Amino acid sequence: MDVVIIGSGAGGLTTASNIKKHDKNAKVTVITSDKYIAYSPCAIPYVIGEEIADFDTIIMHTPEDYKTKGIDVIVEAEVLDVISGENKVIYKKDGTETELKYDNLVLATGGTPFVPPIEGVTLDGVFKVRTIEDGQKITEWAKDTKNVVVAGAGAIGIEIAFGLKEIGLNVTVVEMVPQVFPRALDPDMAETVQKYLEEQGIKIILEKPVGKIIGNDKVEAVLVGEETIPAEMVIMSTGVRSNIELAKRAGCDIGRWAVLTNEKMQTSIPNIYAVGDCVEVIDAITMQNTLSPFGTTAVRQGKVAAKAIVKLEAEIKPVLNSMVSKIGKLEIGGTGMTETAAKMNGIEIVLGYSKALTRARYYPGGKPIYIKMVADKMTKKVIGCQIISEERVAERVDAMSVAISNGMTVEELANQEFCYAPPVSMVIDPIVFAAEDTLDKF
Repeated sequence: MDVVIIGSGAGGLTTASNIKKHDKNAKVTVITSDKYIAYSPCAIPYVIGEEIADFDTIIMHTPEDYKTKGIDVIVEAEVLDVISGENKVIYKKDGTETELKYDNLVLATGGTPFVPPIEGVTLDGVFKVRTIEDGQKITEWAKDTKNVVVAGAGAIGIEIAFGLKEIGLNVTVVEMVPQVFPRALDPDMAETVQKYLEEQGIKIILEKPVGKIIGNDKVEAVLVGEETIPAEMVIMSTGVRSNIELAKRAGCDIGRWAVLTNEKMQTSIPNIYAVGDCVEVIDAITMQNTLSPFGTTAVRQGKVAAKAIVKLEAEIKPVLNSMVSKIGKLEIGGTGMTETAAKMNGIEIVLGYSKALTRARYYPGGKPIYIKMVADKMTKKVIGCQIISEERVAERVDAMSVAISNGMTVEELANQEFCYAPPVSMVIDPIVFAAEDTLDKF
């Protein structure tokens, strides 16, 4: 069996490795335009901020490593066409075009940073953040930079902003909507994050877009509303768009944003599969199509696609888009629906809150922890949760993801057993406090 995989991100390489895991005789070829493979783009801000030593550190494997597993990875190559009727792809490397036949094809083409058509966006000193090469360029340009404007206050934008602040730059974040972390947090929780960022010396401008980037050959300033902000660098962290051109060429069905697949990651063409950022998924709360641009989702999809290709049973489950981020000392996490998203989808909700500590109140070093819980008013089921603290956020987000995925009600969660020891928790977990507060409001 010949399998060709286009793309070397988390989804593509997971699919490749798992195909070989289940079928040692499968011939697997990965084609990618990237120079570096097997790294997490999520780590780039932490290299820029010097929390991680260098970019080499975040590269987990090389093409040679995959070769030892029997996987051929062709780097710095461009796939020109997918001819699904003939089961072949055409790619170019080093100026030479090559045809490659397949029995099964996996599209793991990912996404491309969306850069709005702002005047001055092509000036030297304007960067996007997606690849190691992007990170390397930012790091080099930052050496001669004093002031930077980051457009976009999502997780990557804020992580980049903090990293650049850590290496001594004056940082301004500009966001069109009225809050930071607009997809992951509600405004009341986002205020805590914004306050922390401003205390760290980062300027936040909300409800205004970047209007113009000013300069001759390179960035000199940024116009935001009527304010001109001095800057030698601009980071465009303004979202990602799914790469679906090859899927269109192949004749795959496309949804509102990305490629449509079934629960086995199979597209409308039976021997073509798709995984990662180029795919639409099912939201676990609304059961409607959405996007899930997370490495965790791509990895799960890759495992499912690999099993489907080798004729084993597996299905991808609907997503909650669980996330976590670390900004300096602050950890920010969430899973499921925010209050804002629930109201947009016409779901009547009940909200609960808790403010507690991460350790027993008498144990040194405990940190405040803030939890917001969202429950469906009709069913009493928990449908969302947001958590902010300086420690132990990720494991609680994961616990809430399990609870929501299993349809737990706030009453069941309020009576759920949690572990306890003074150095690591309170005798009543902060999640229980939030569930009890929610339950009291029914």
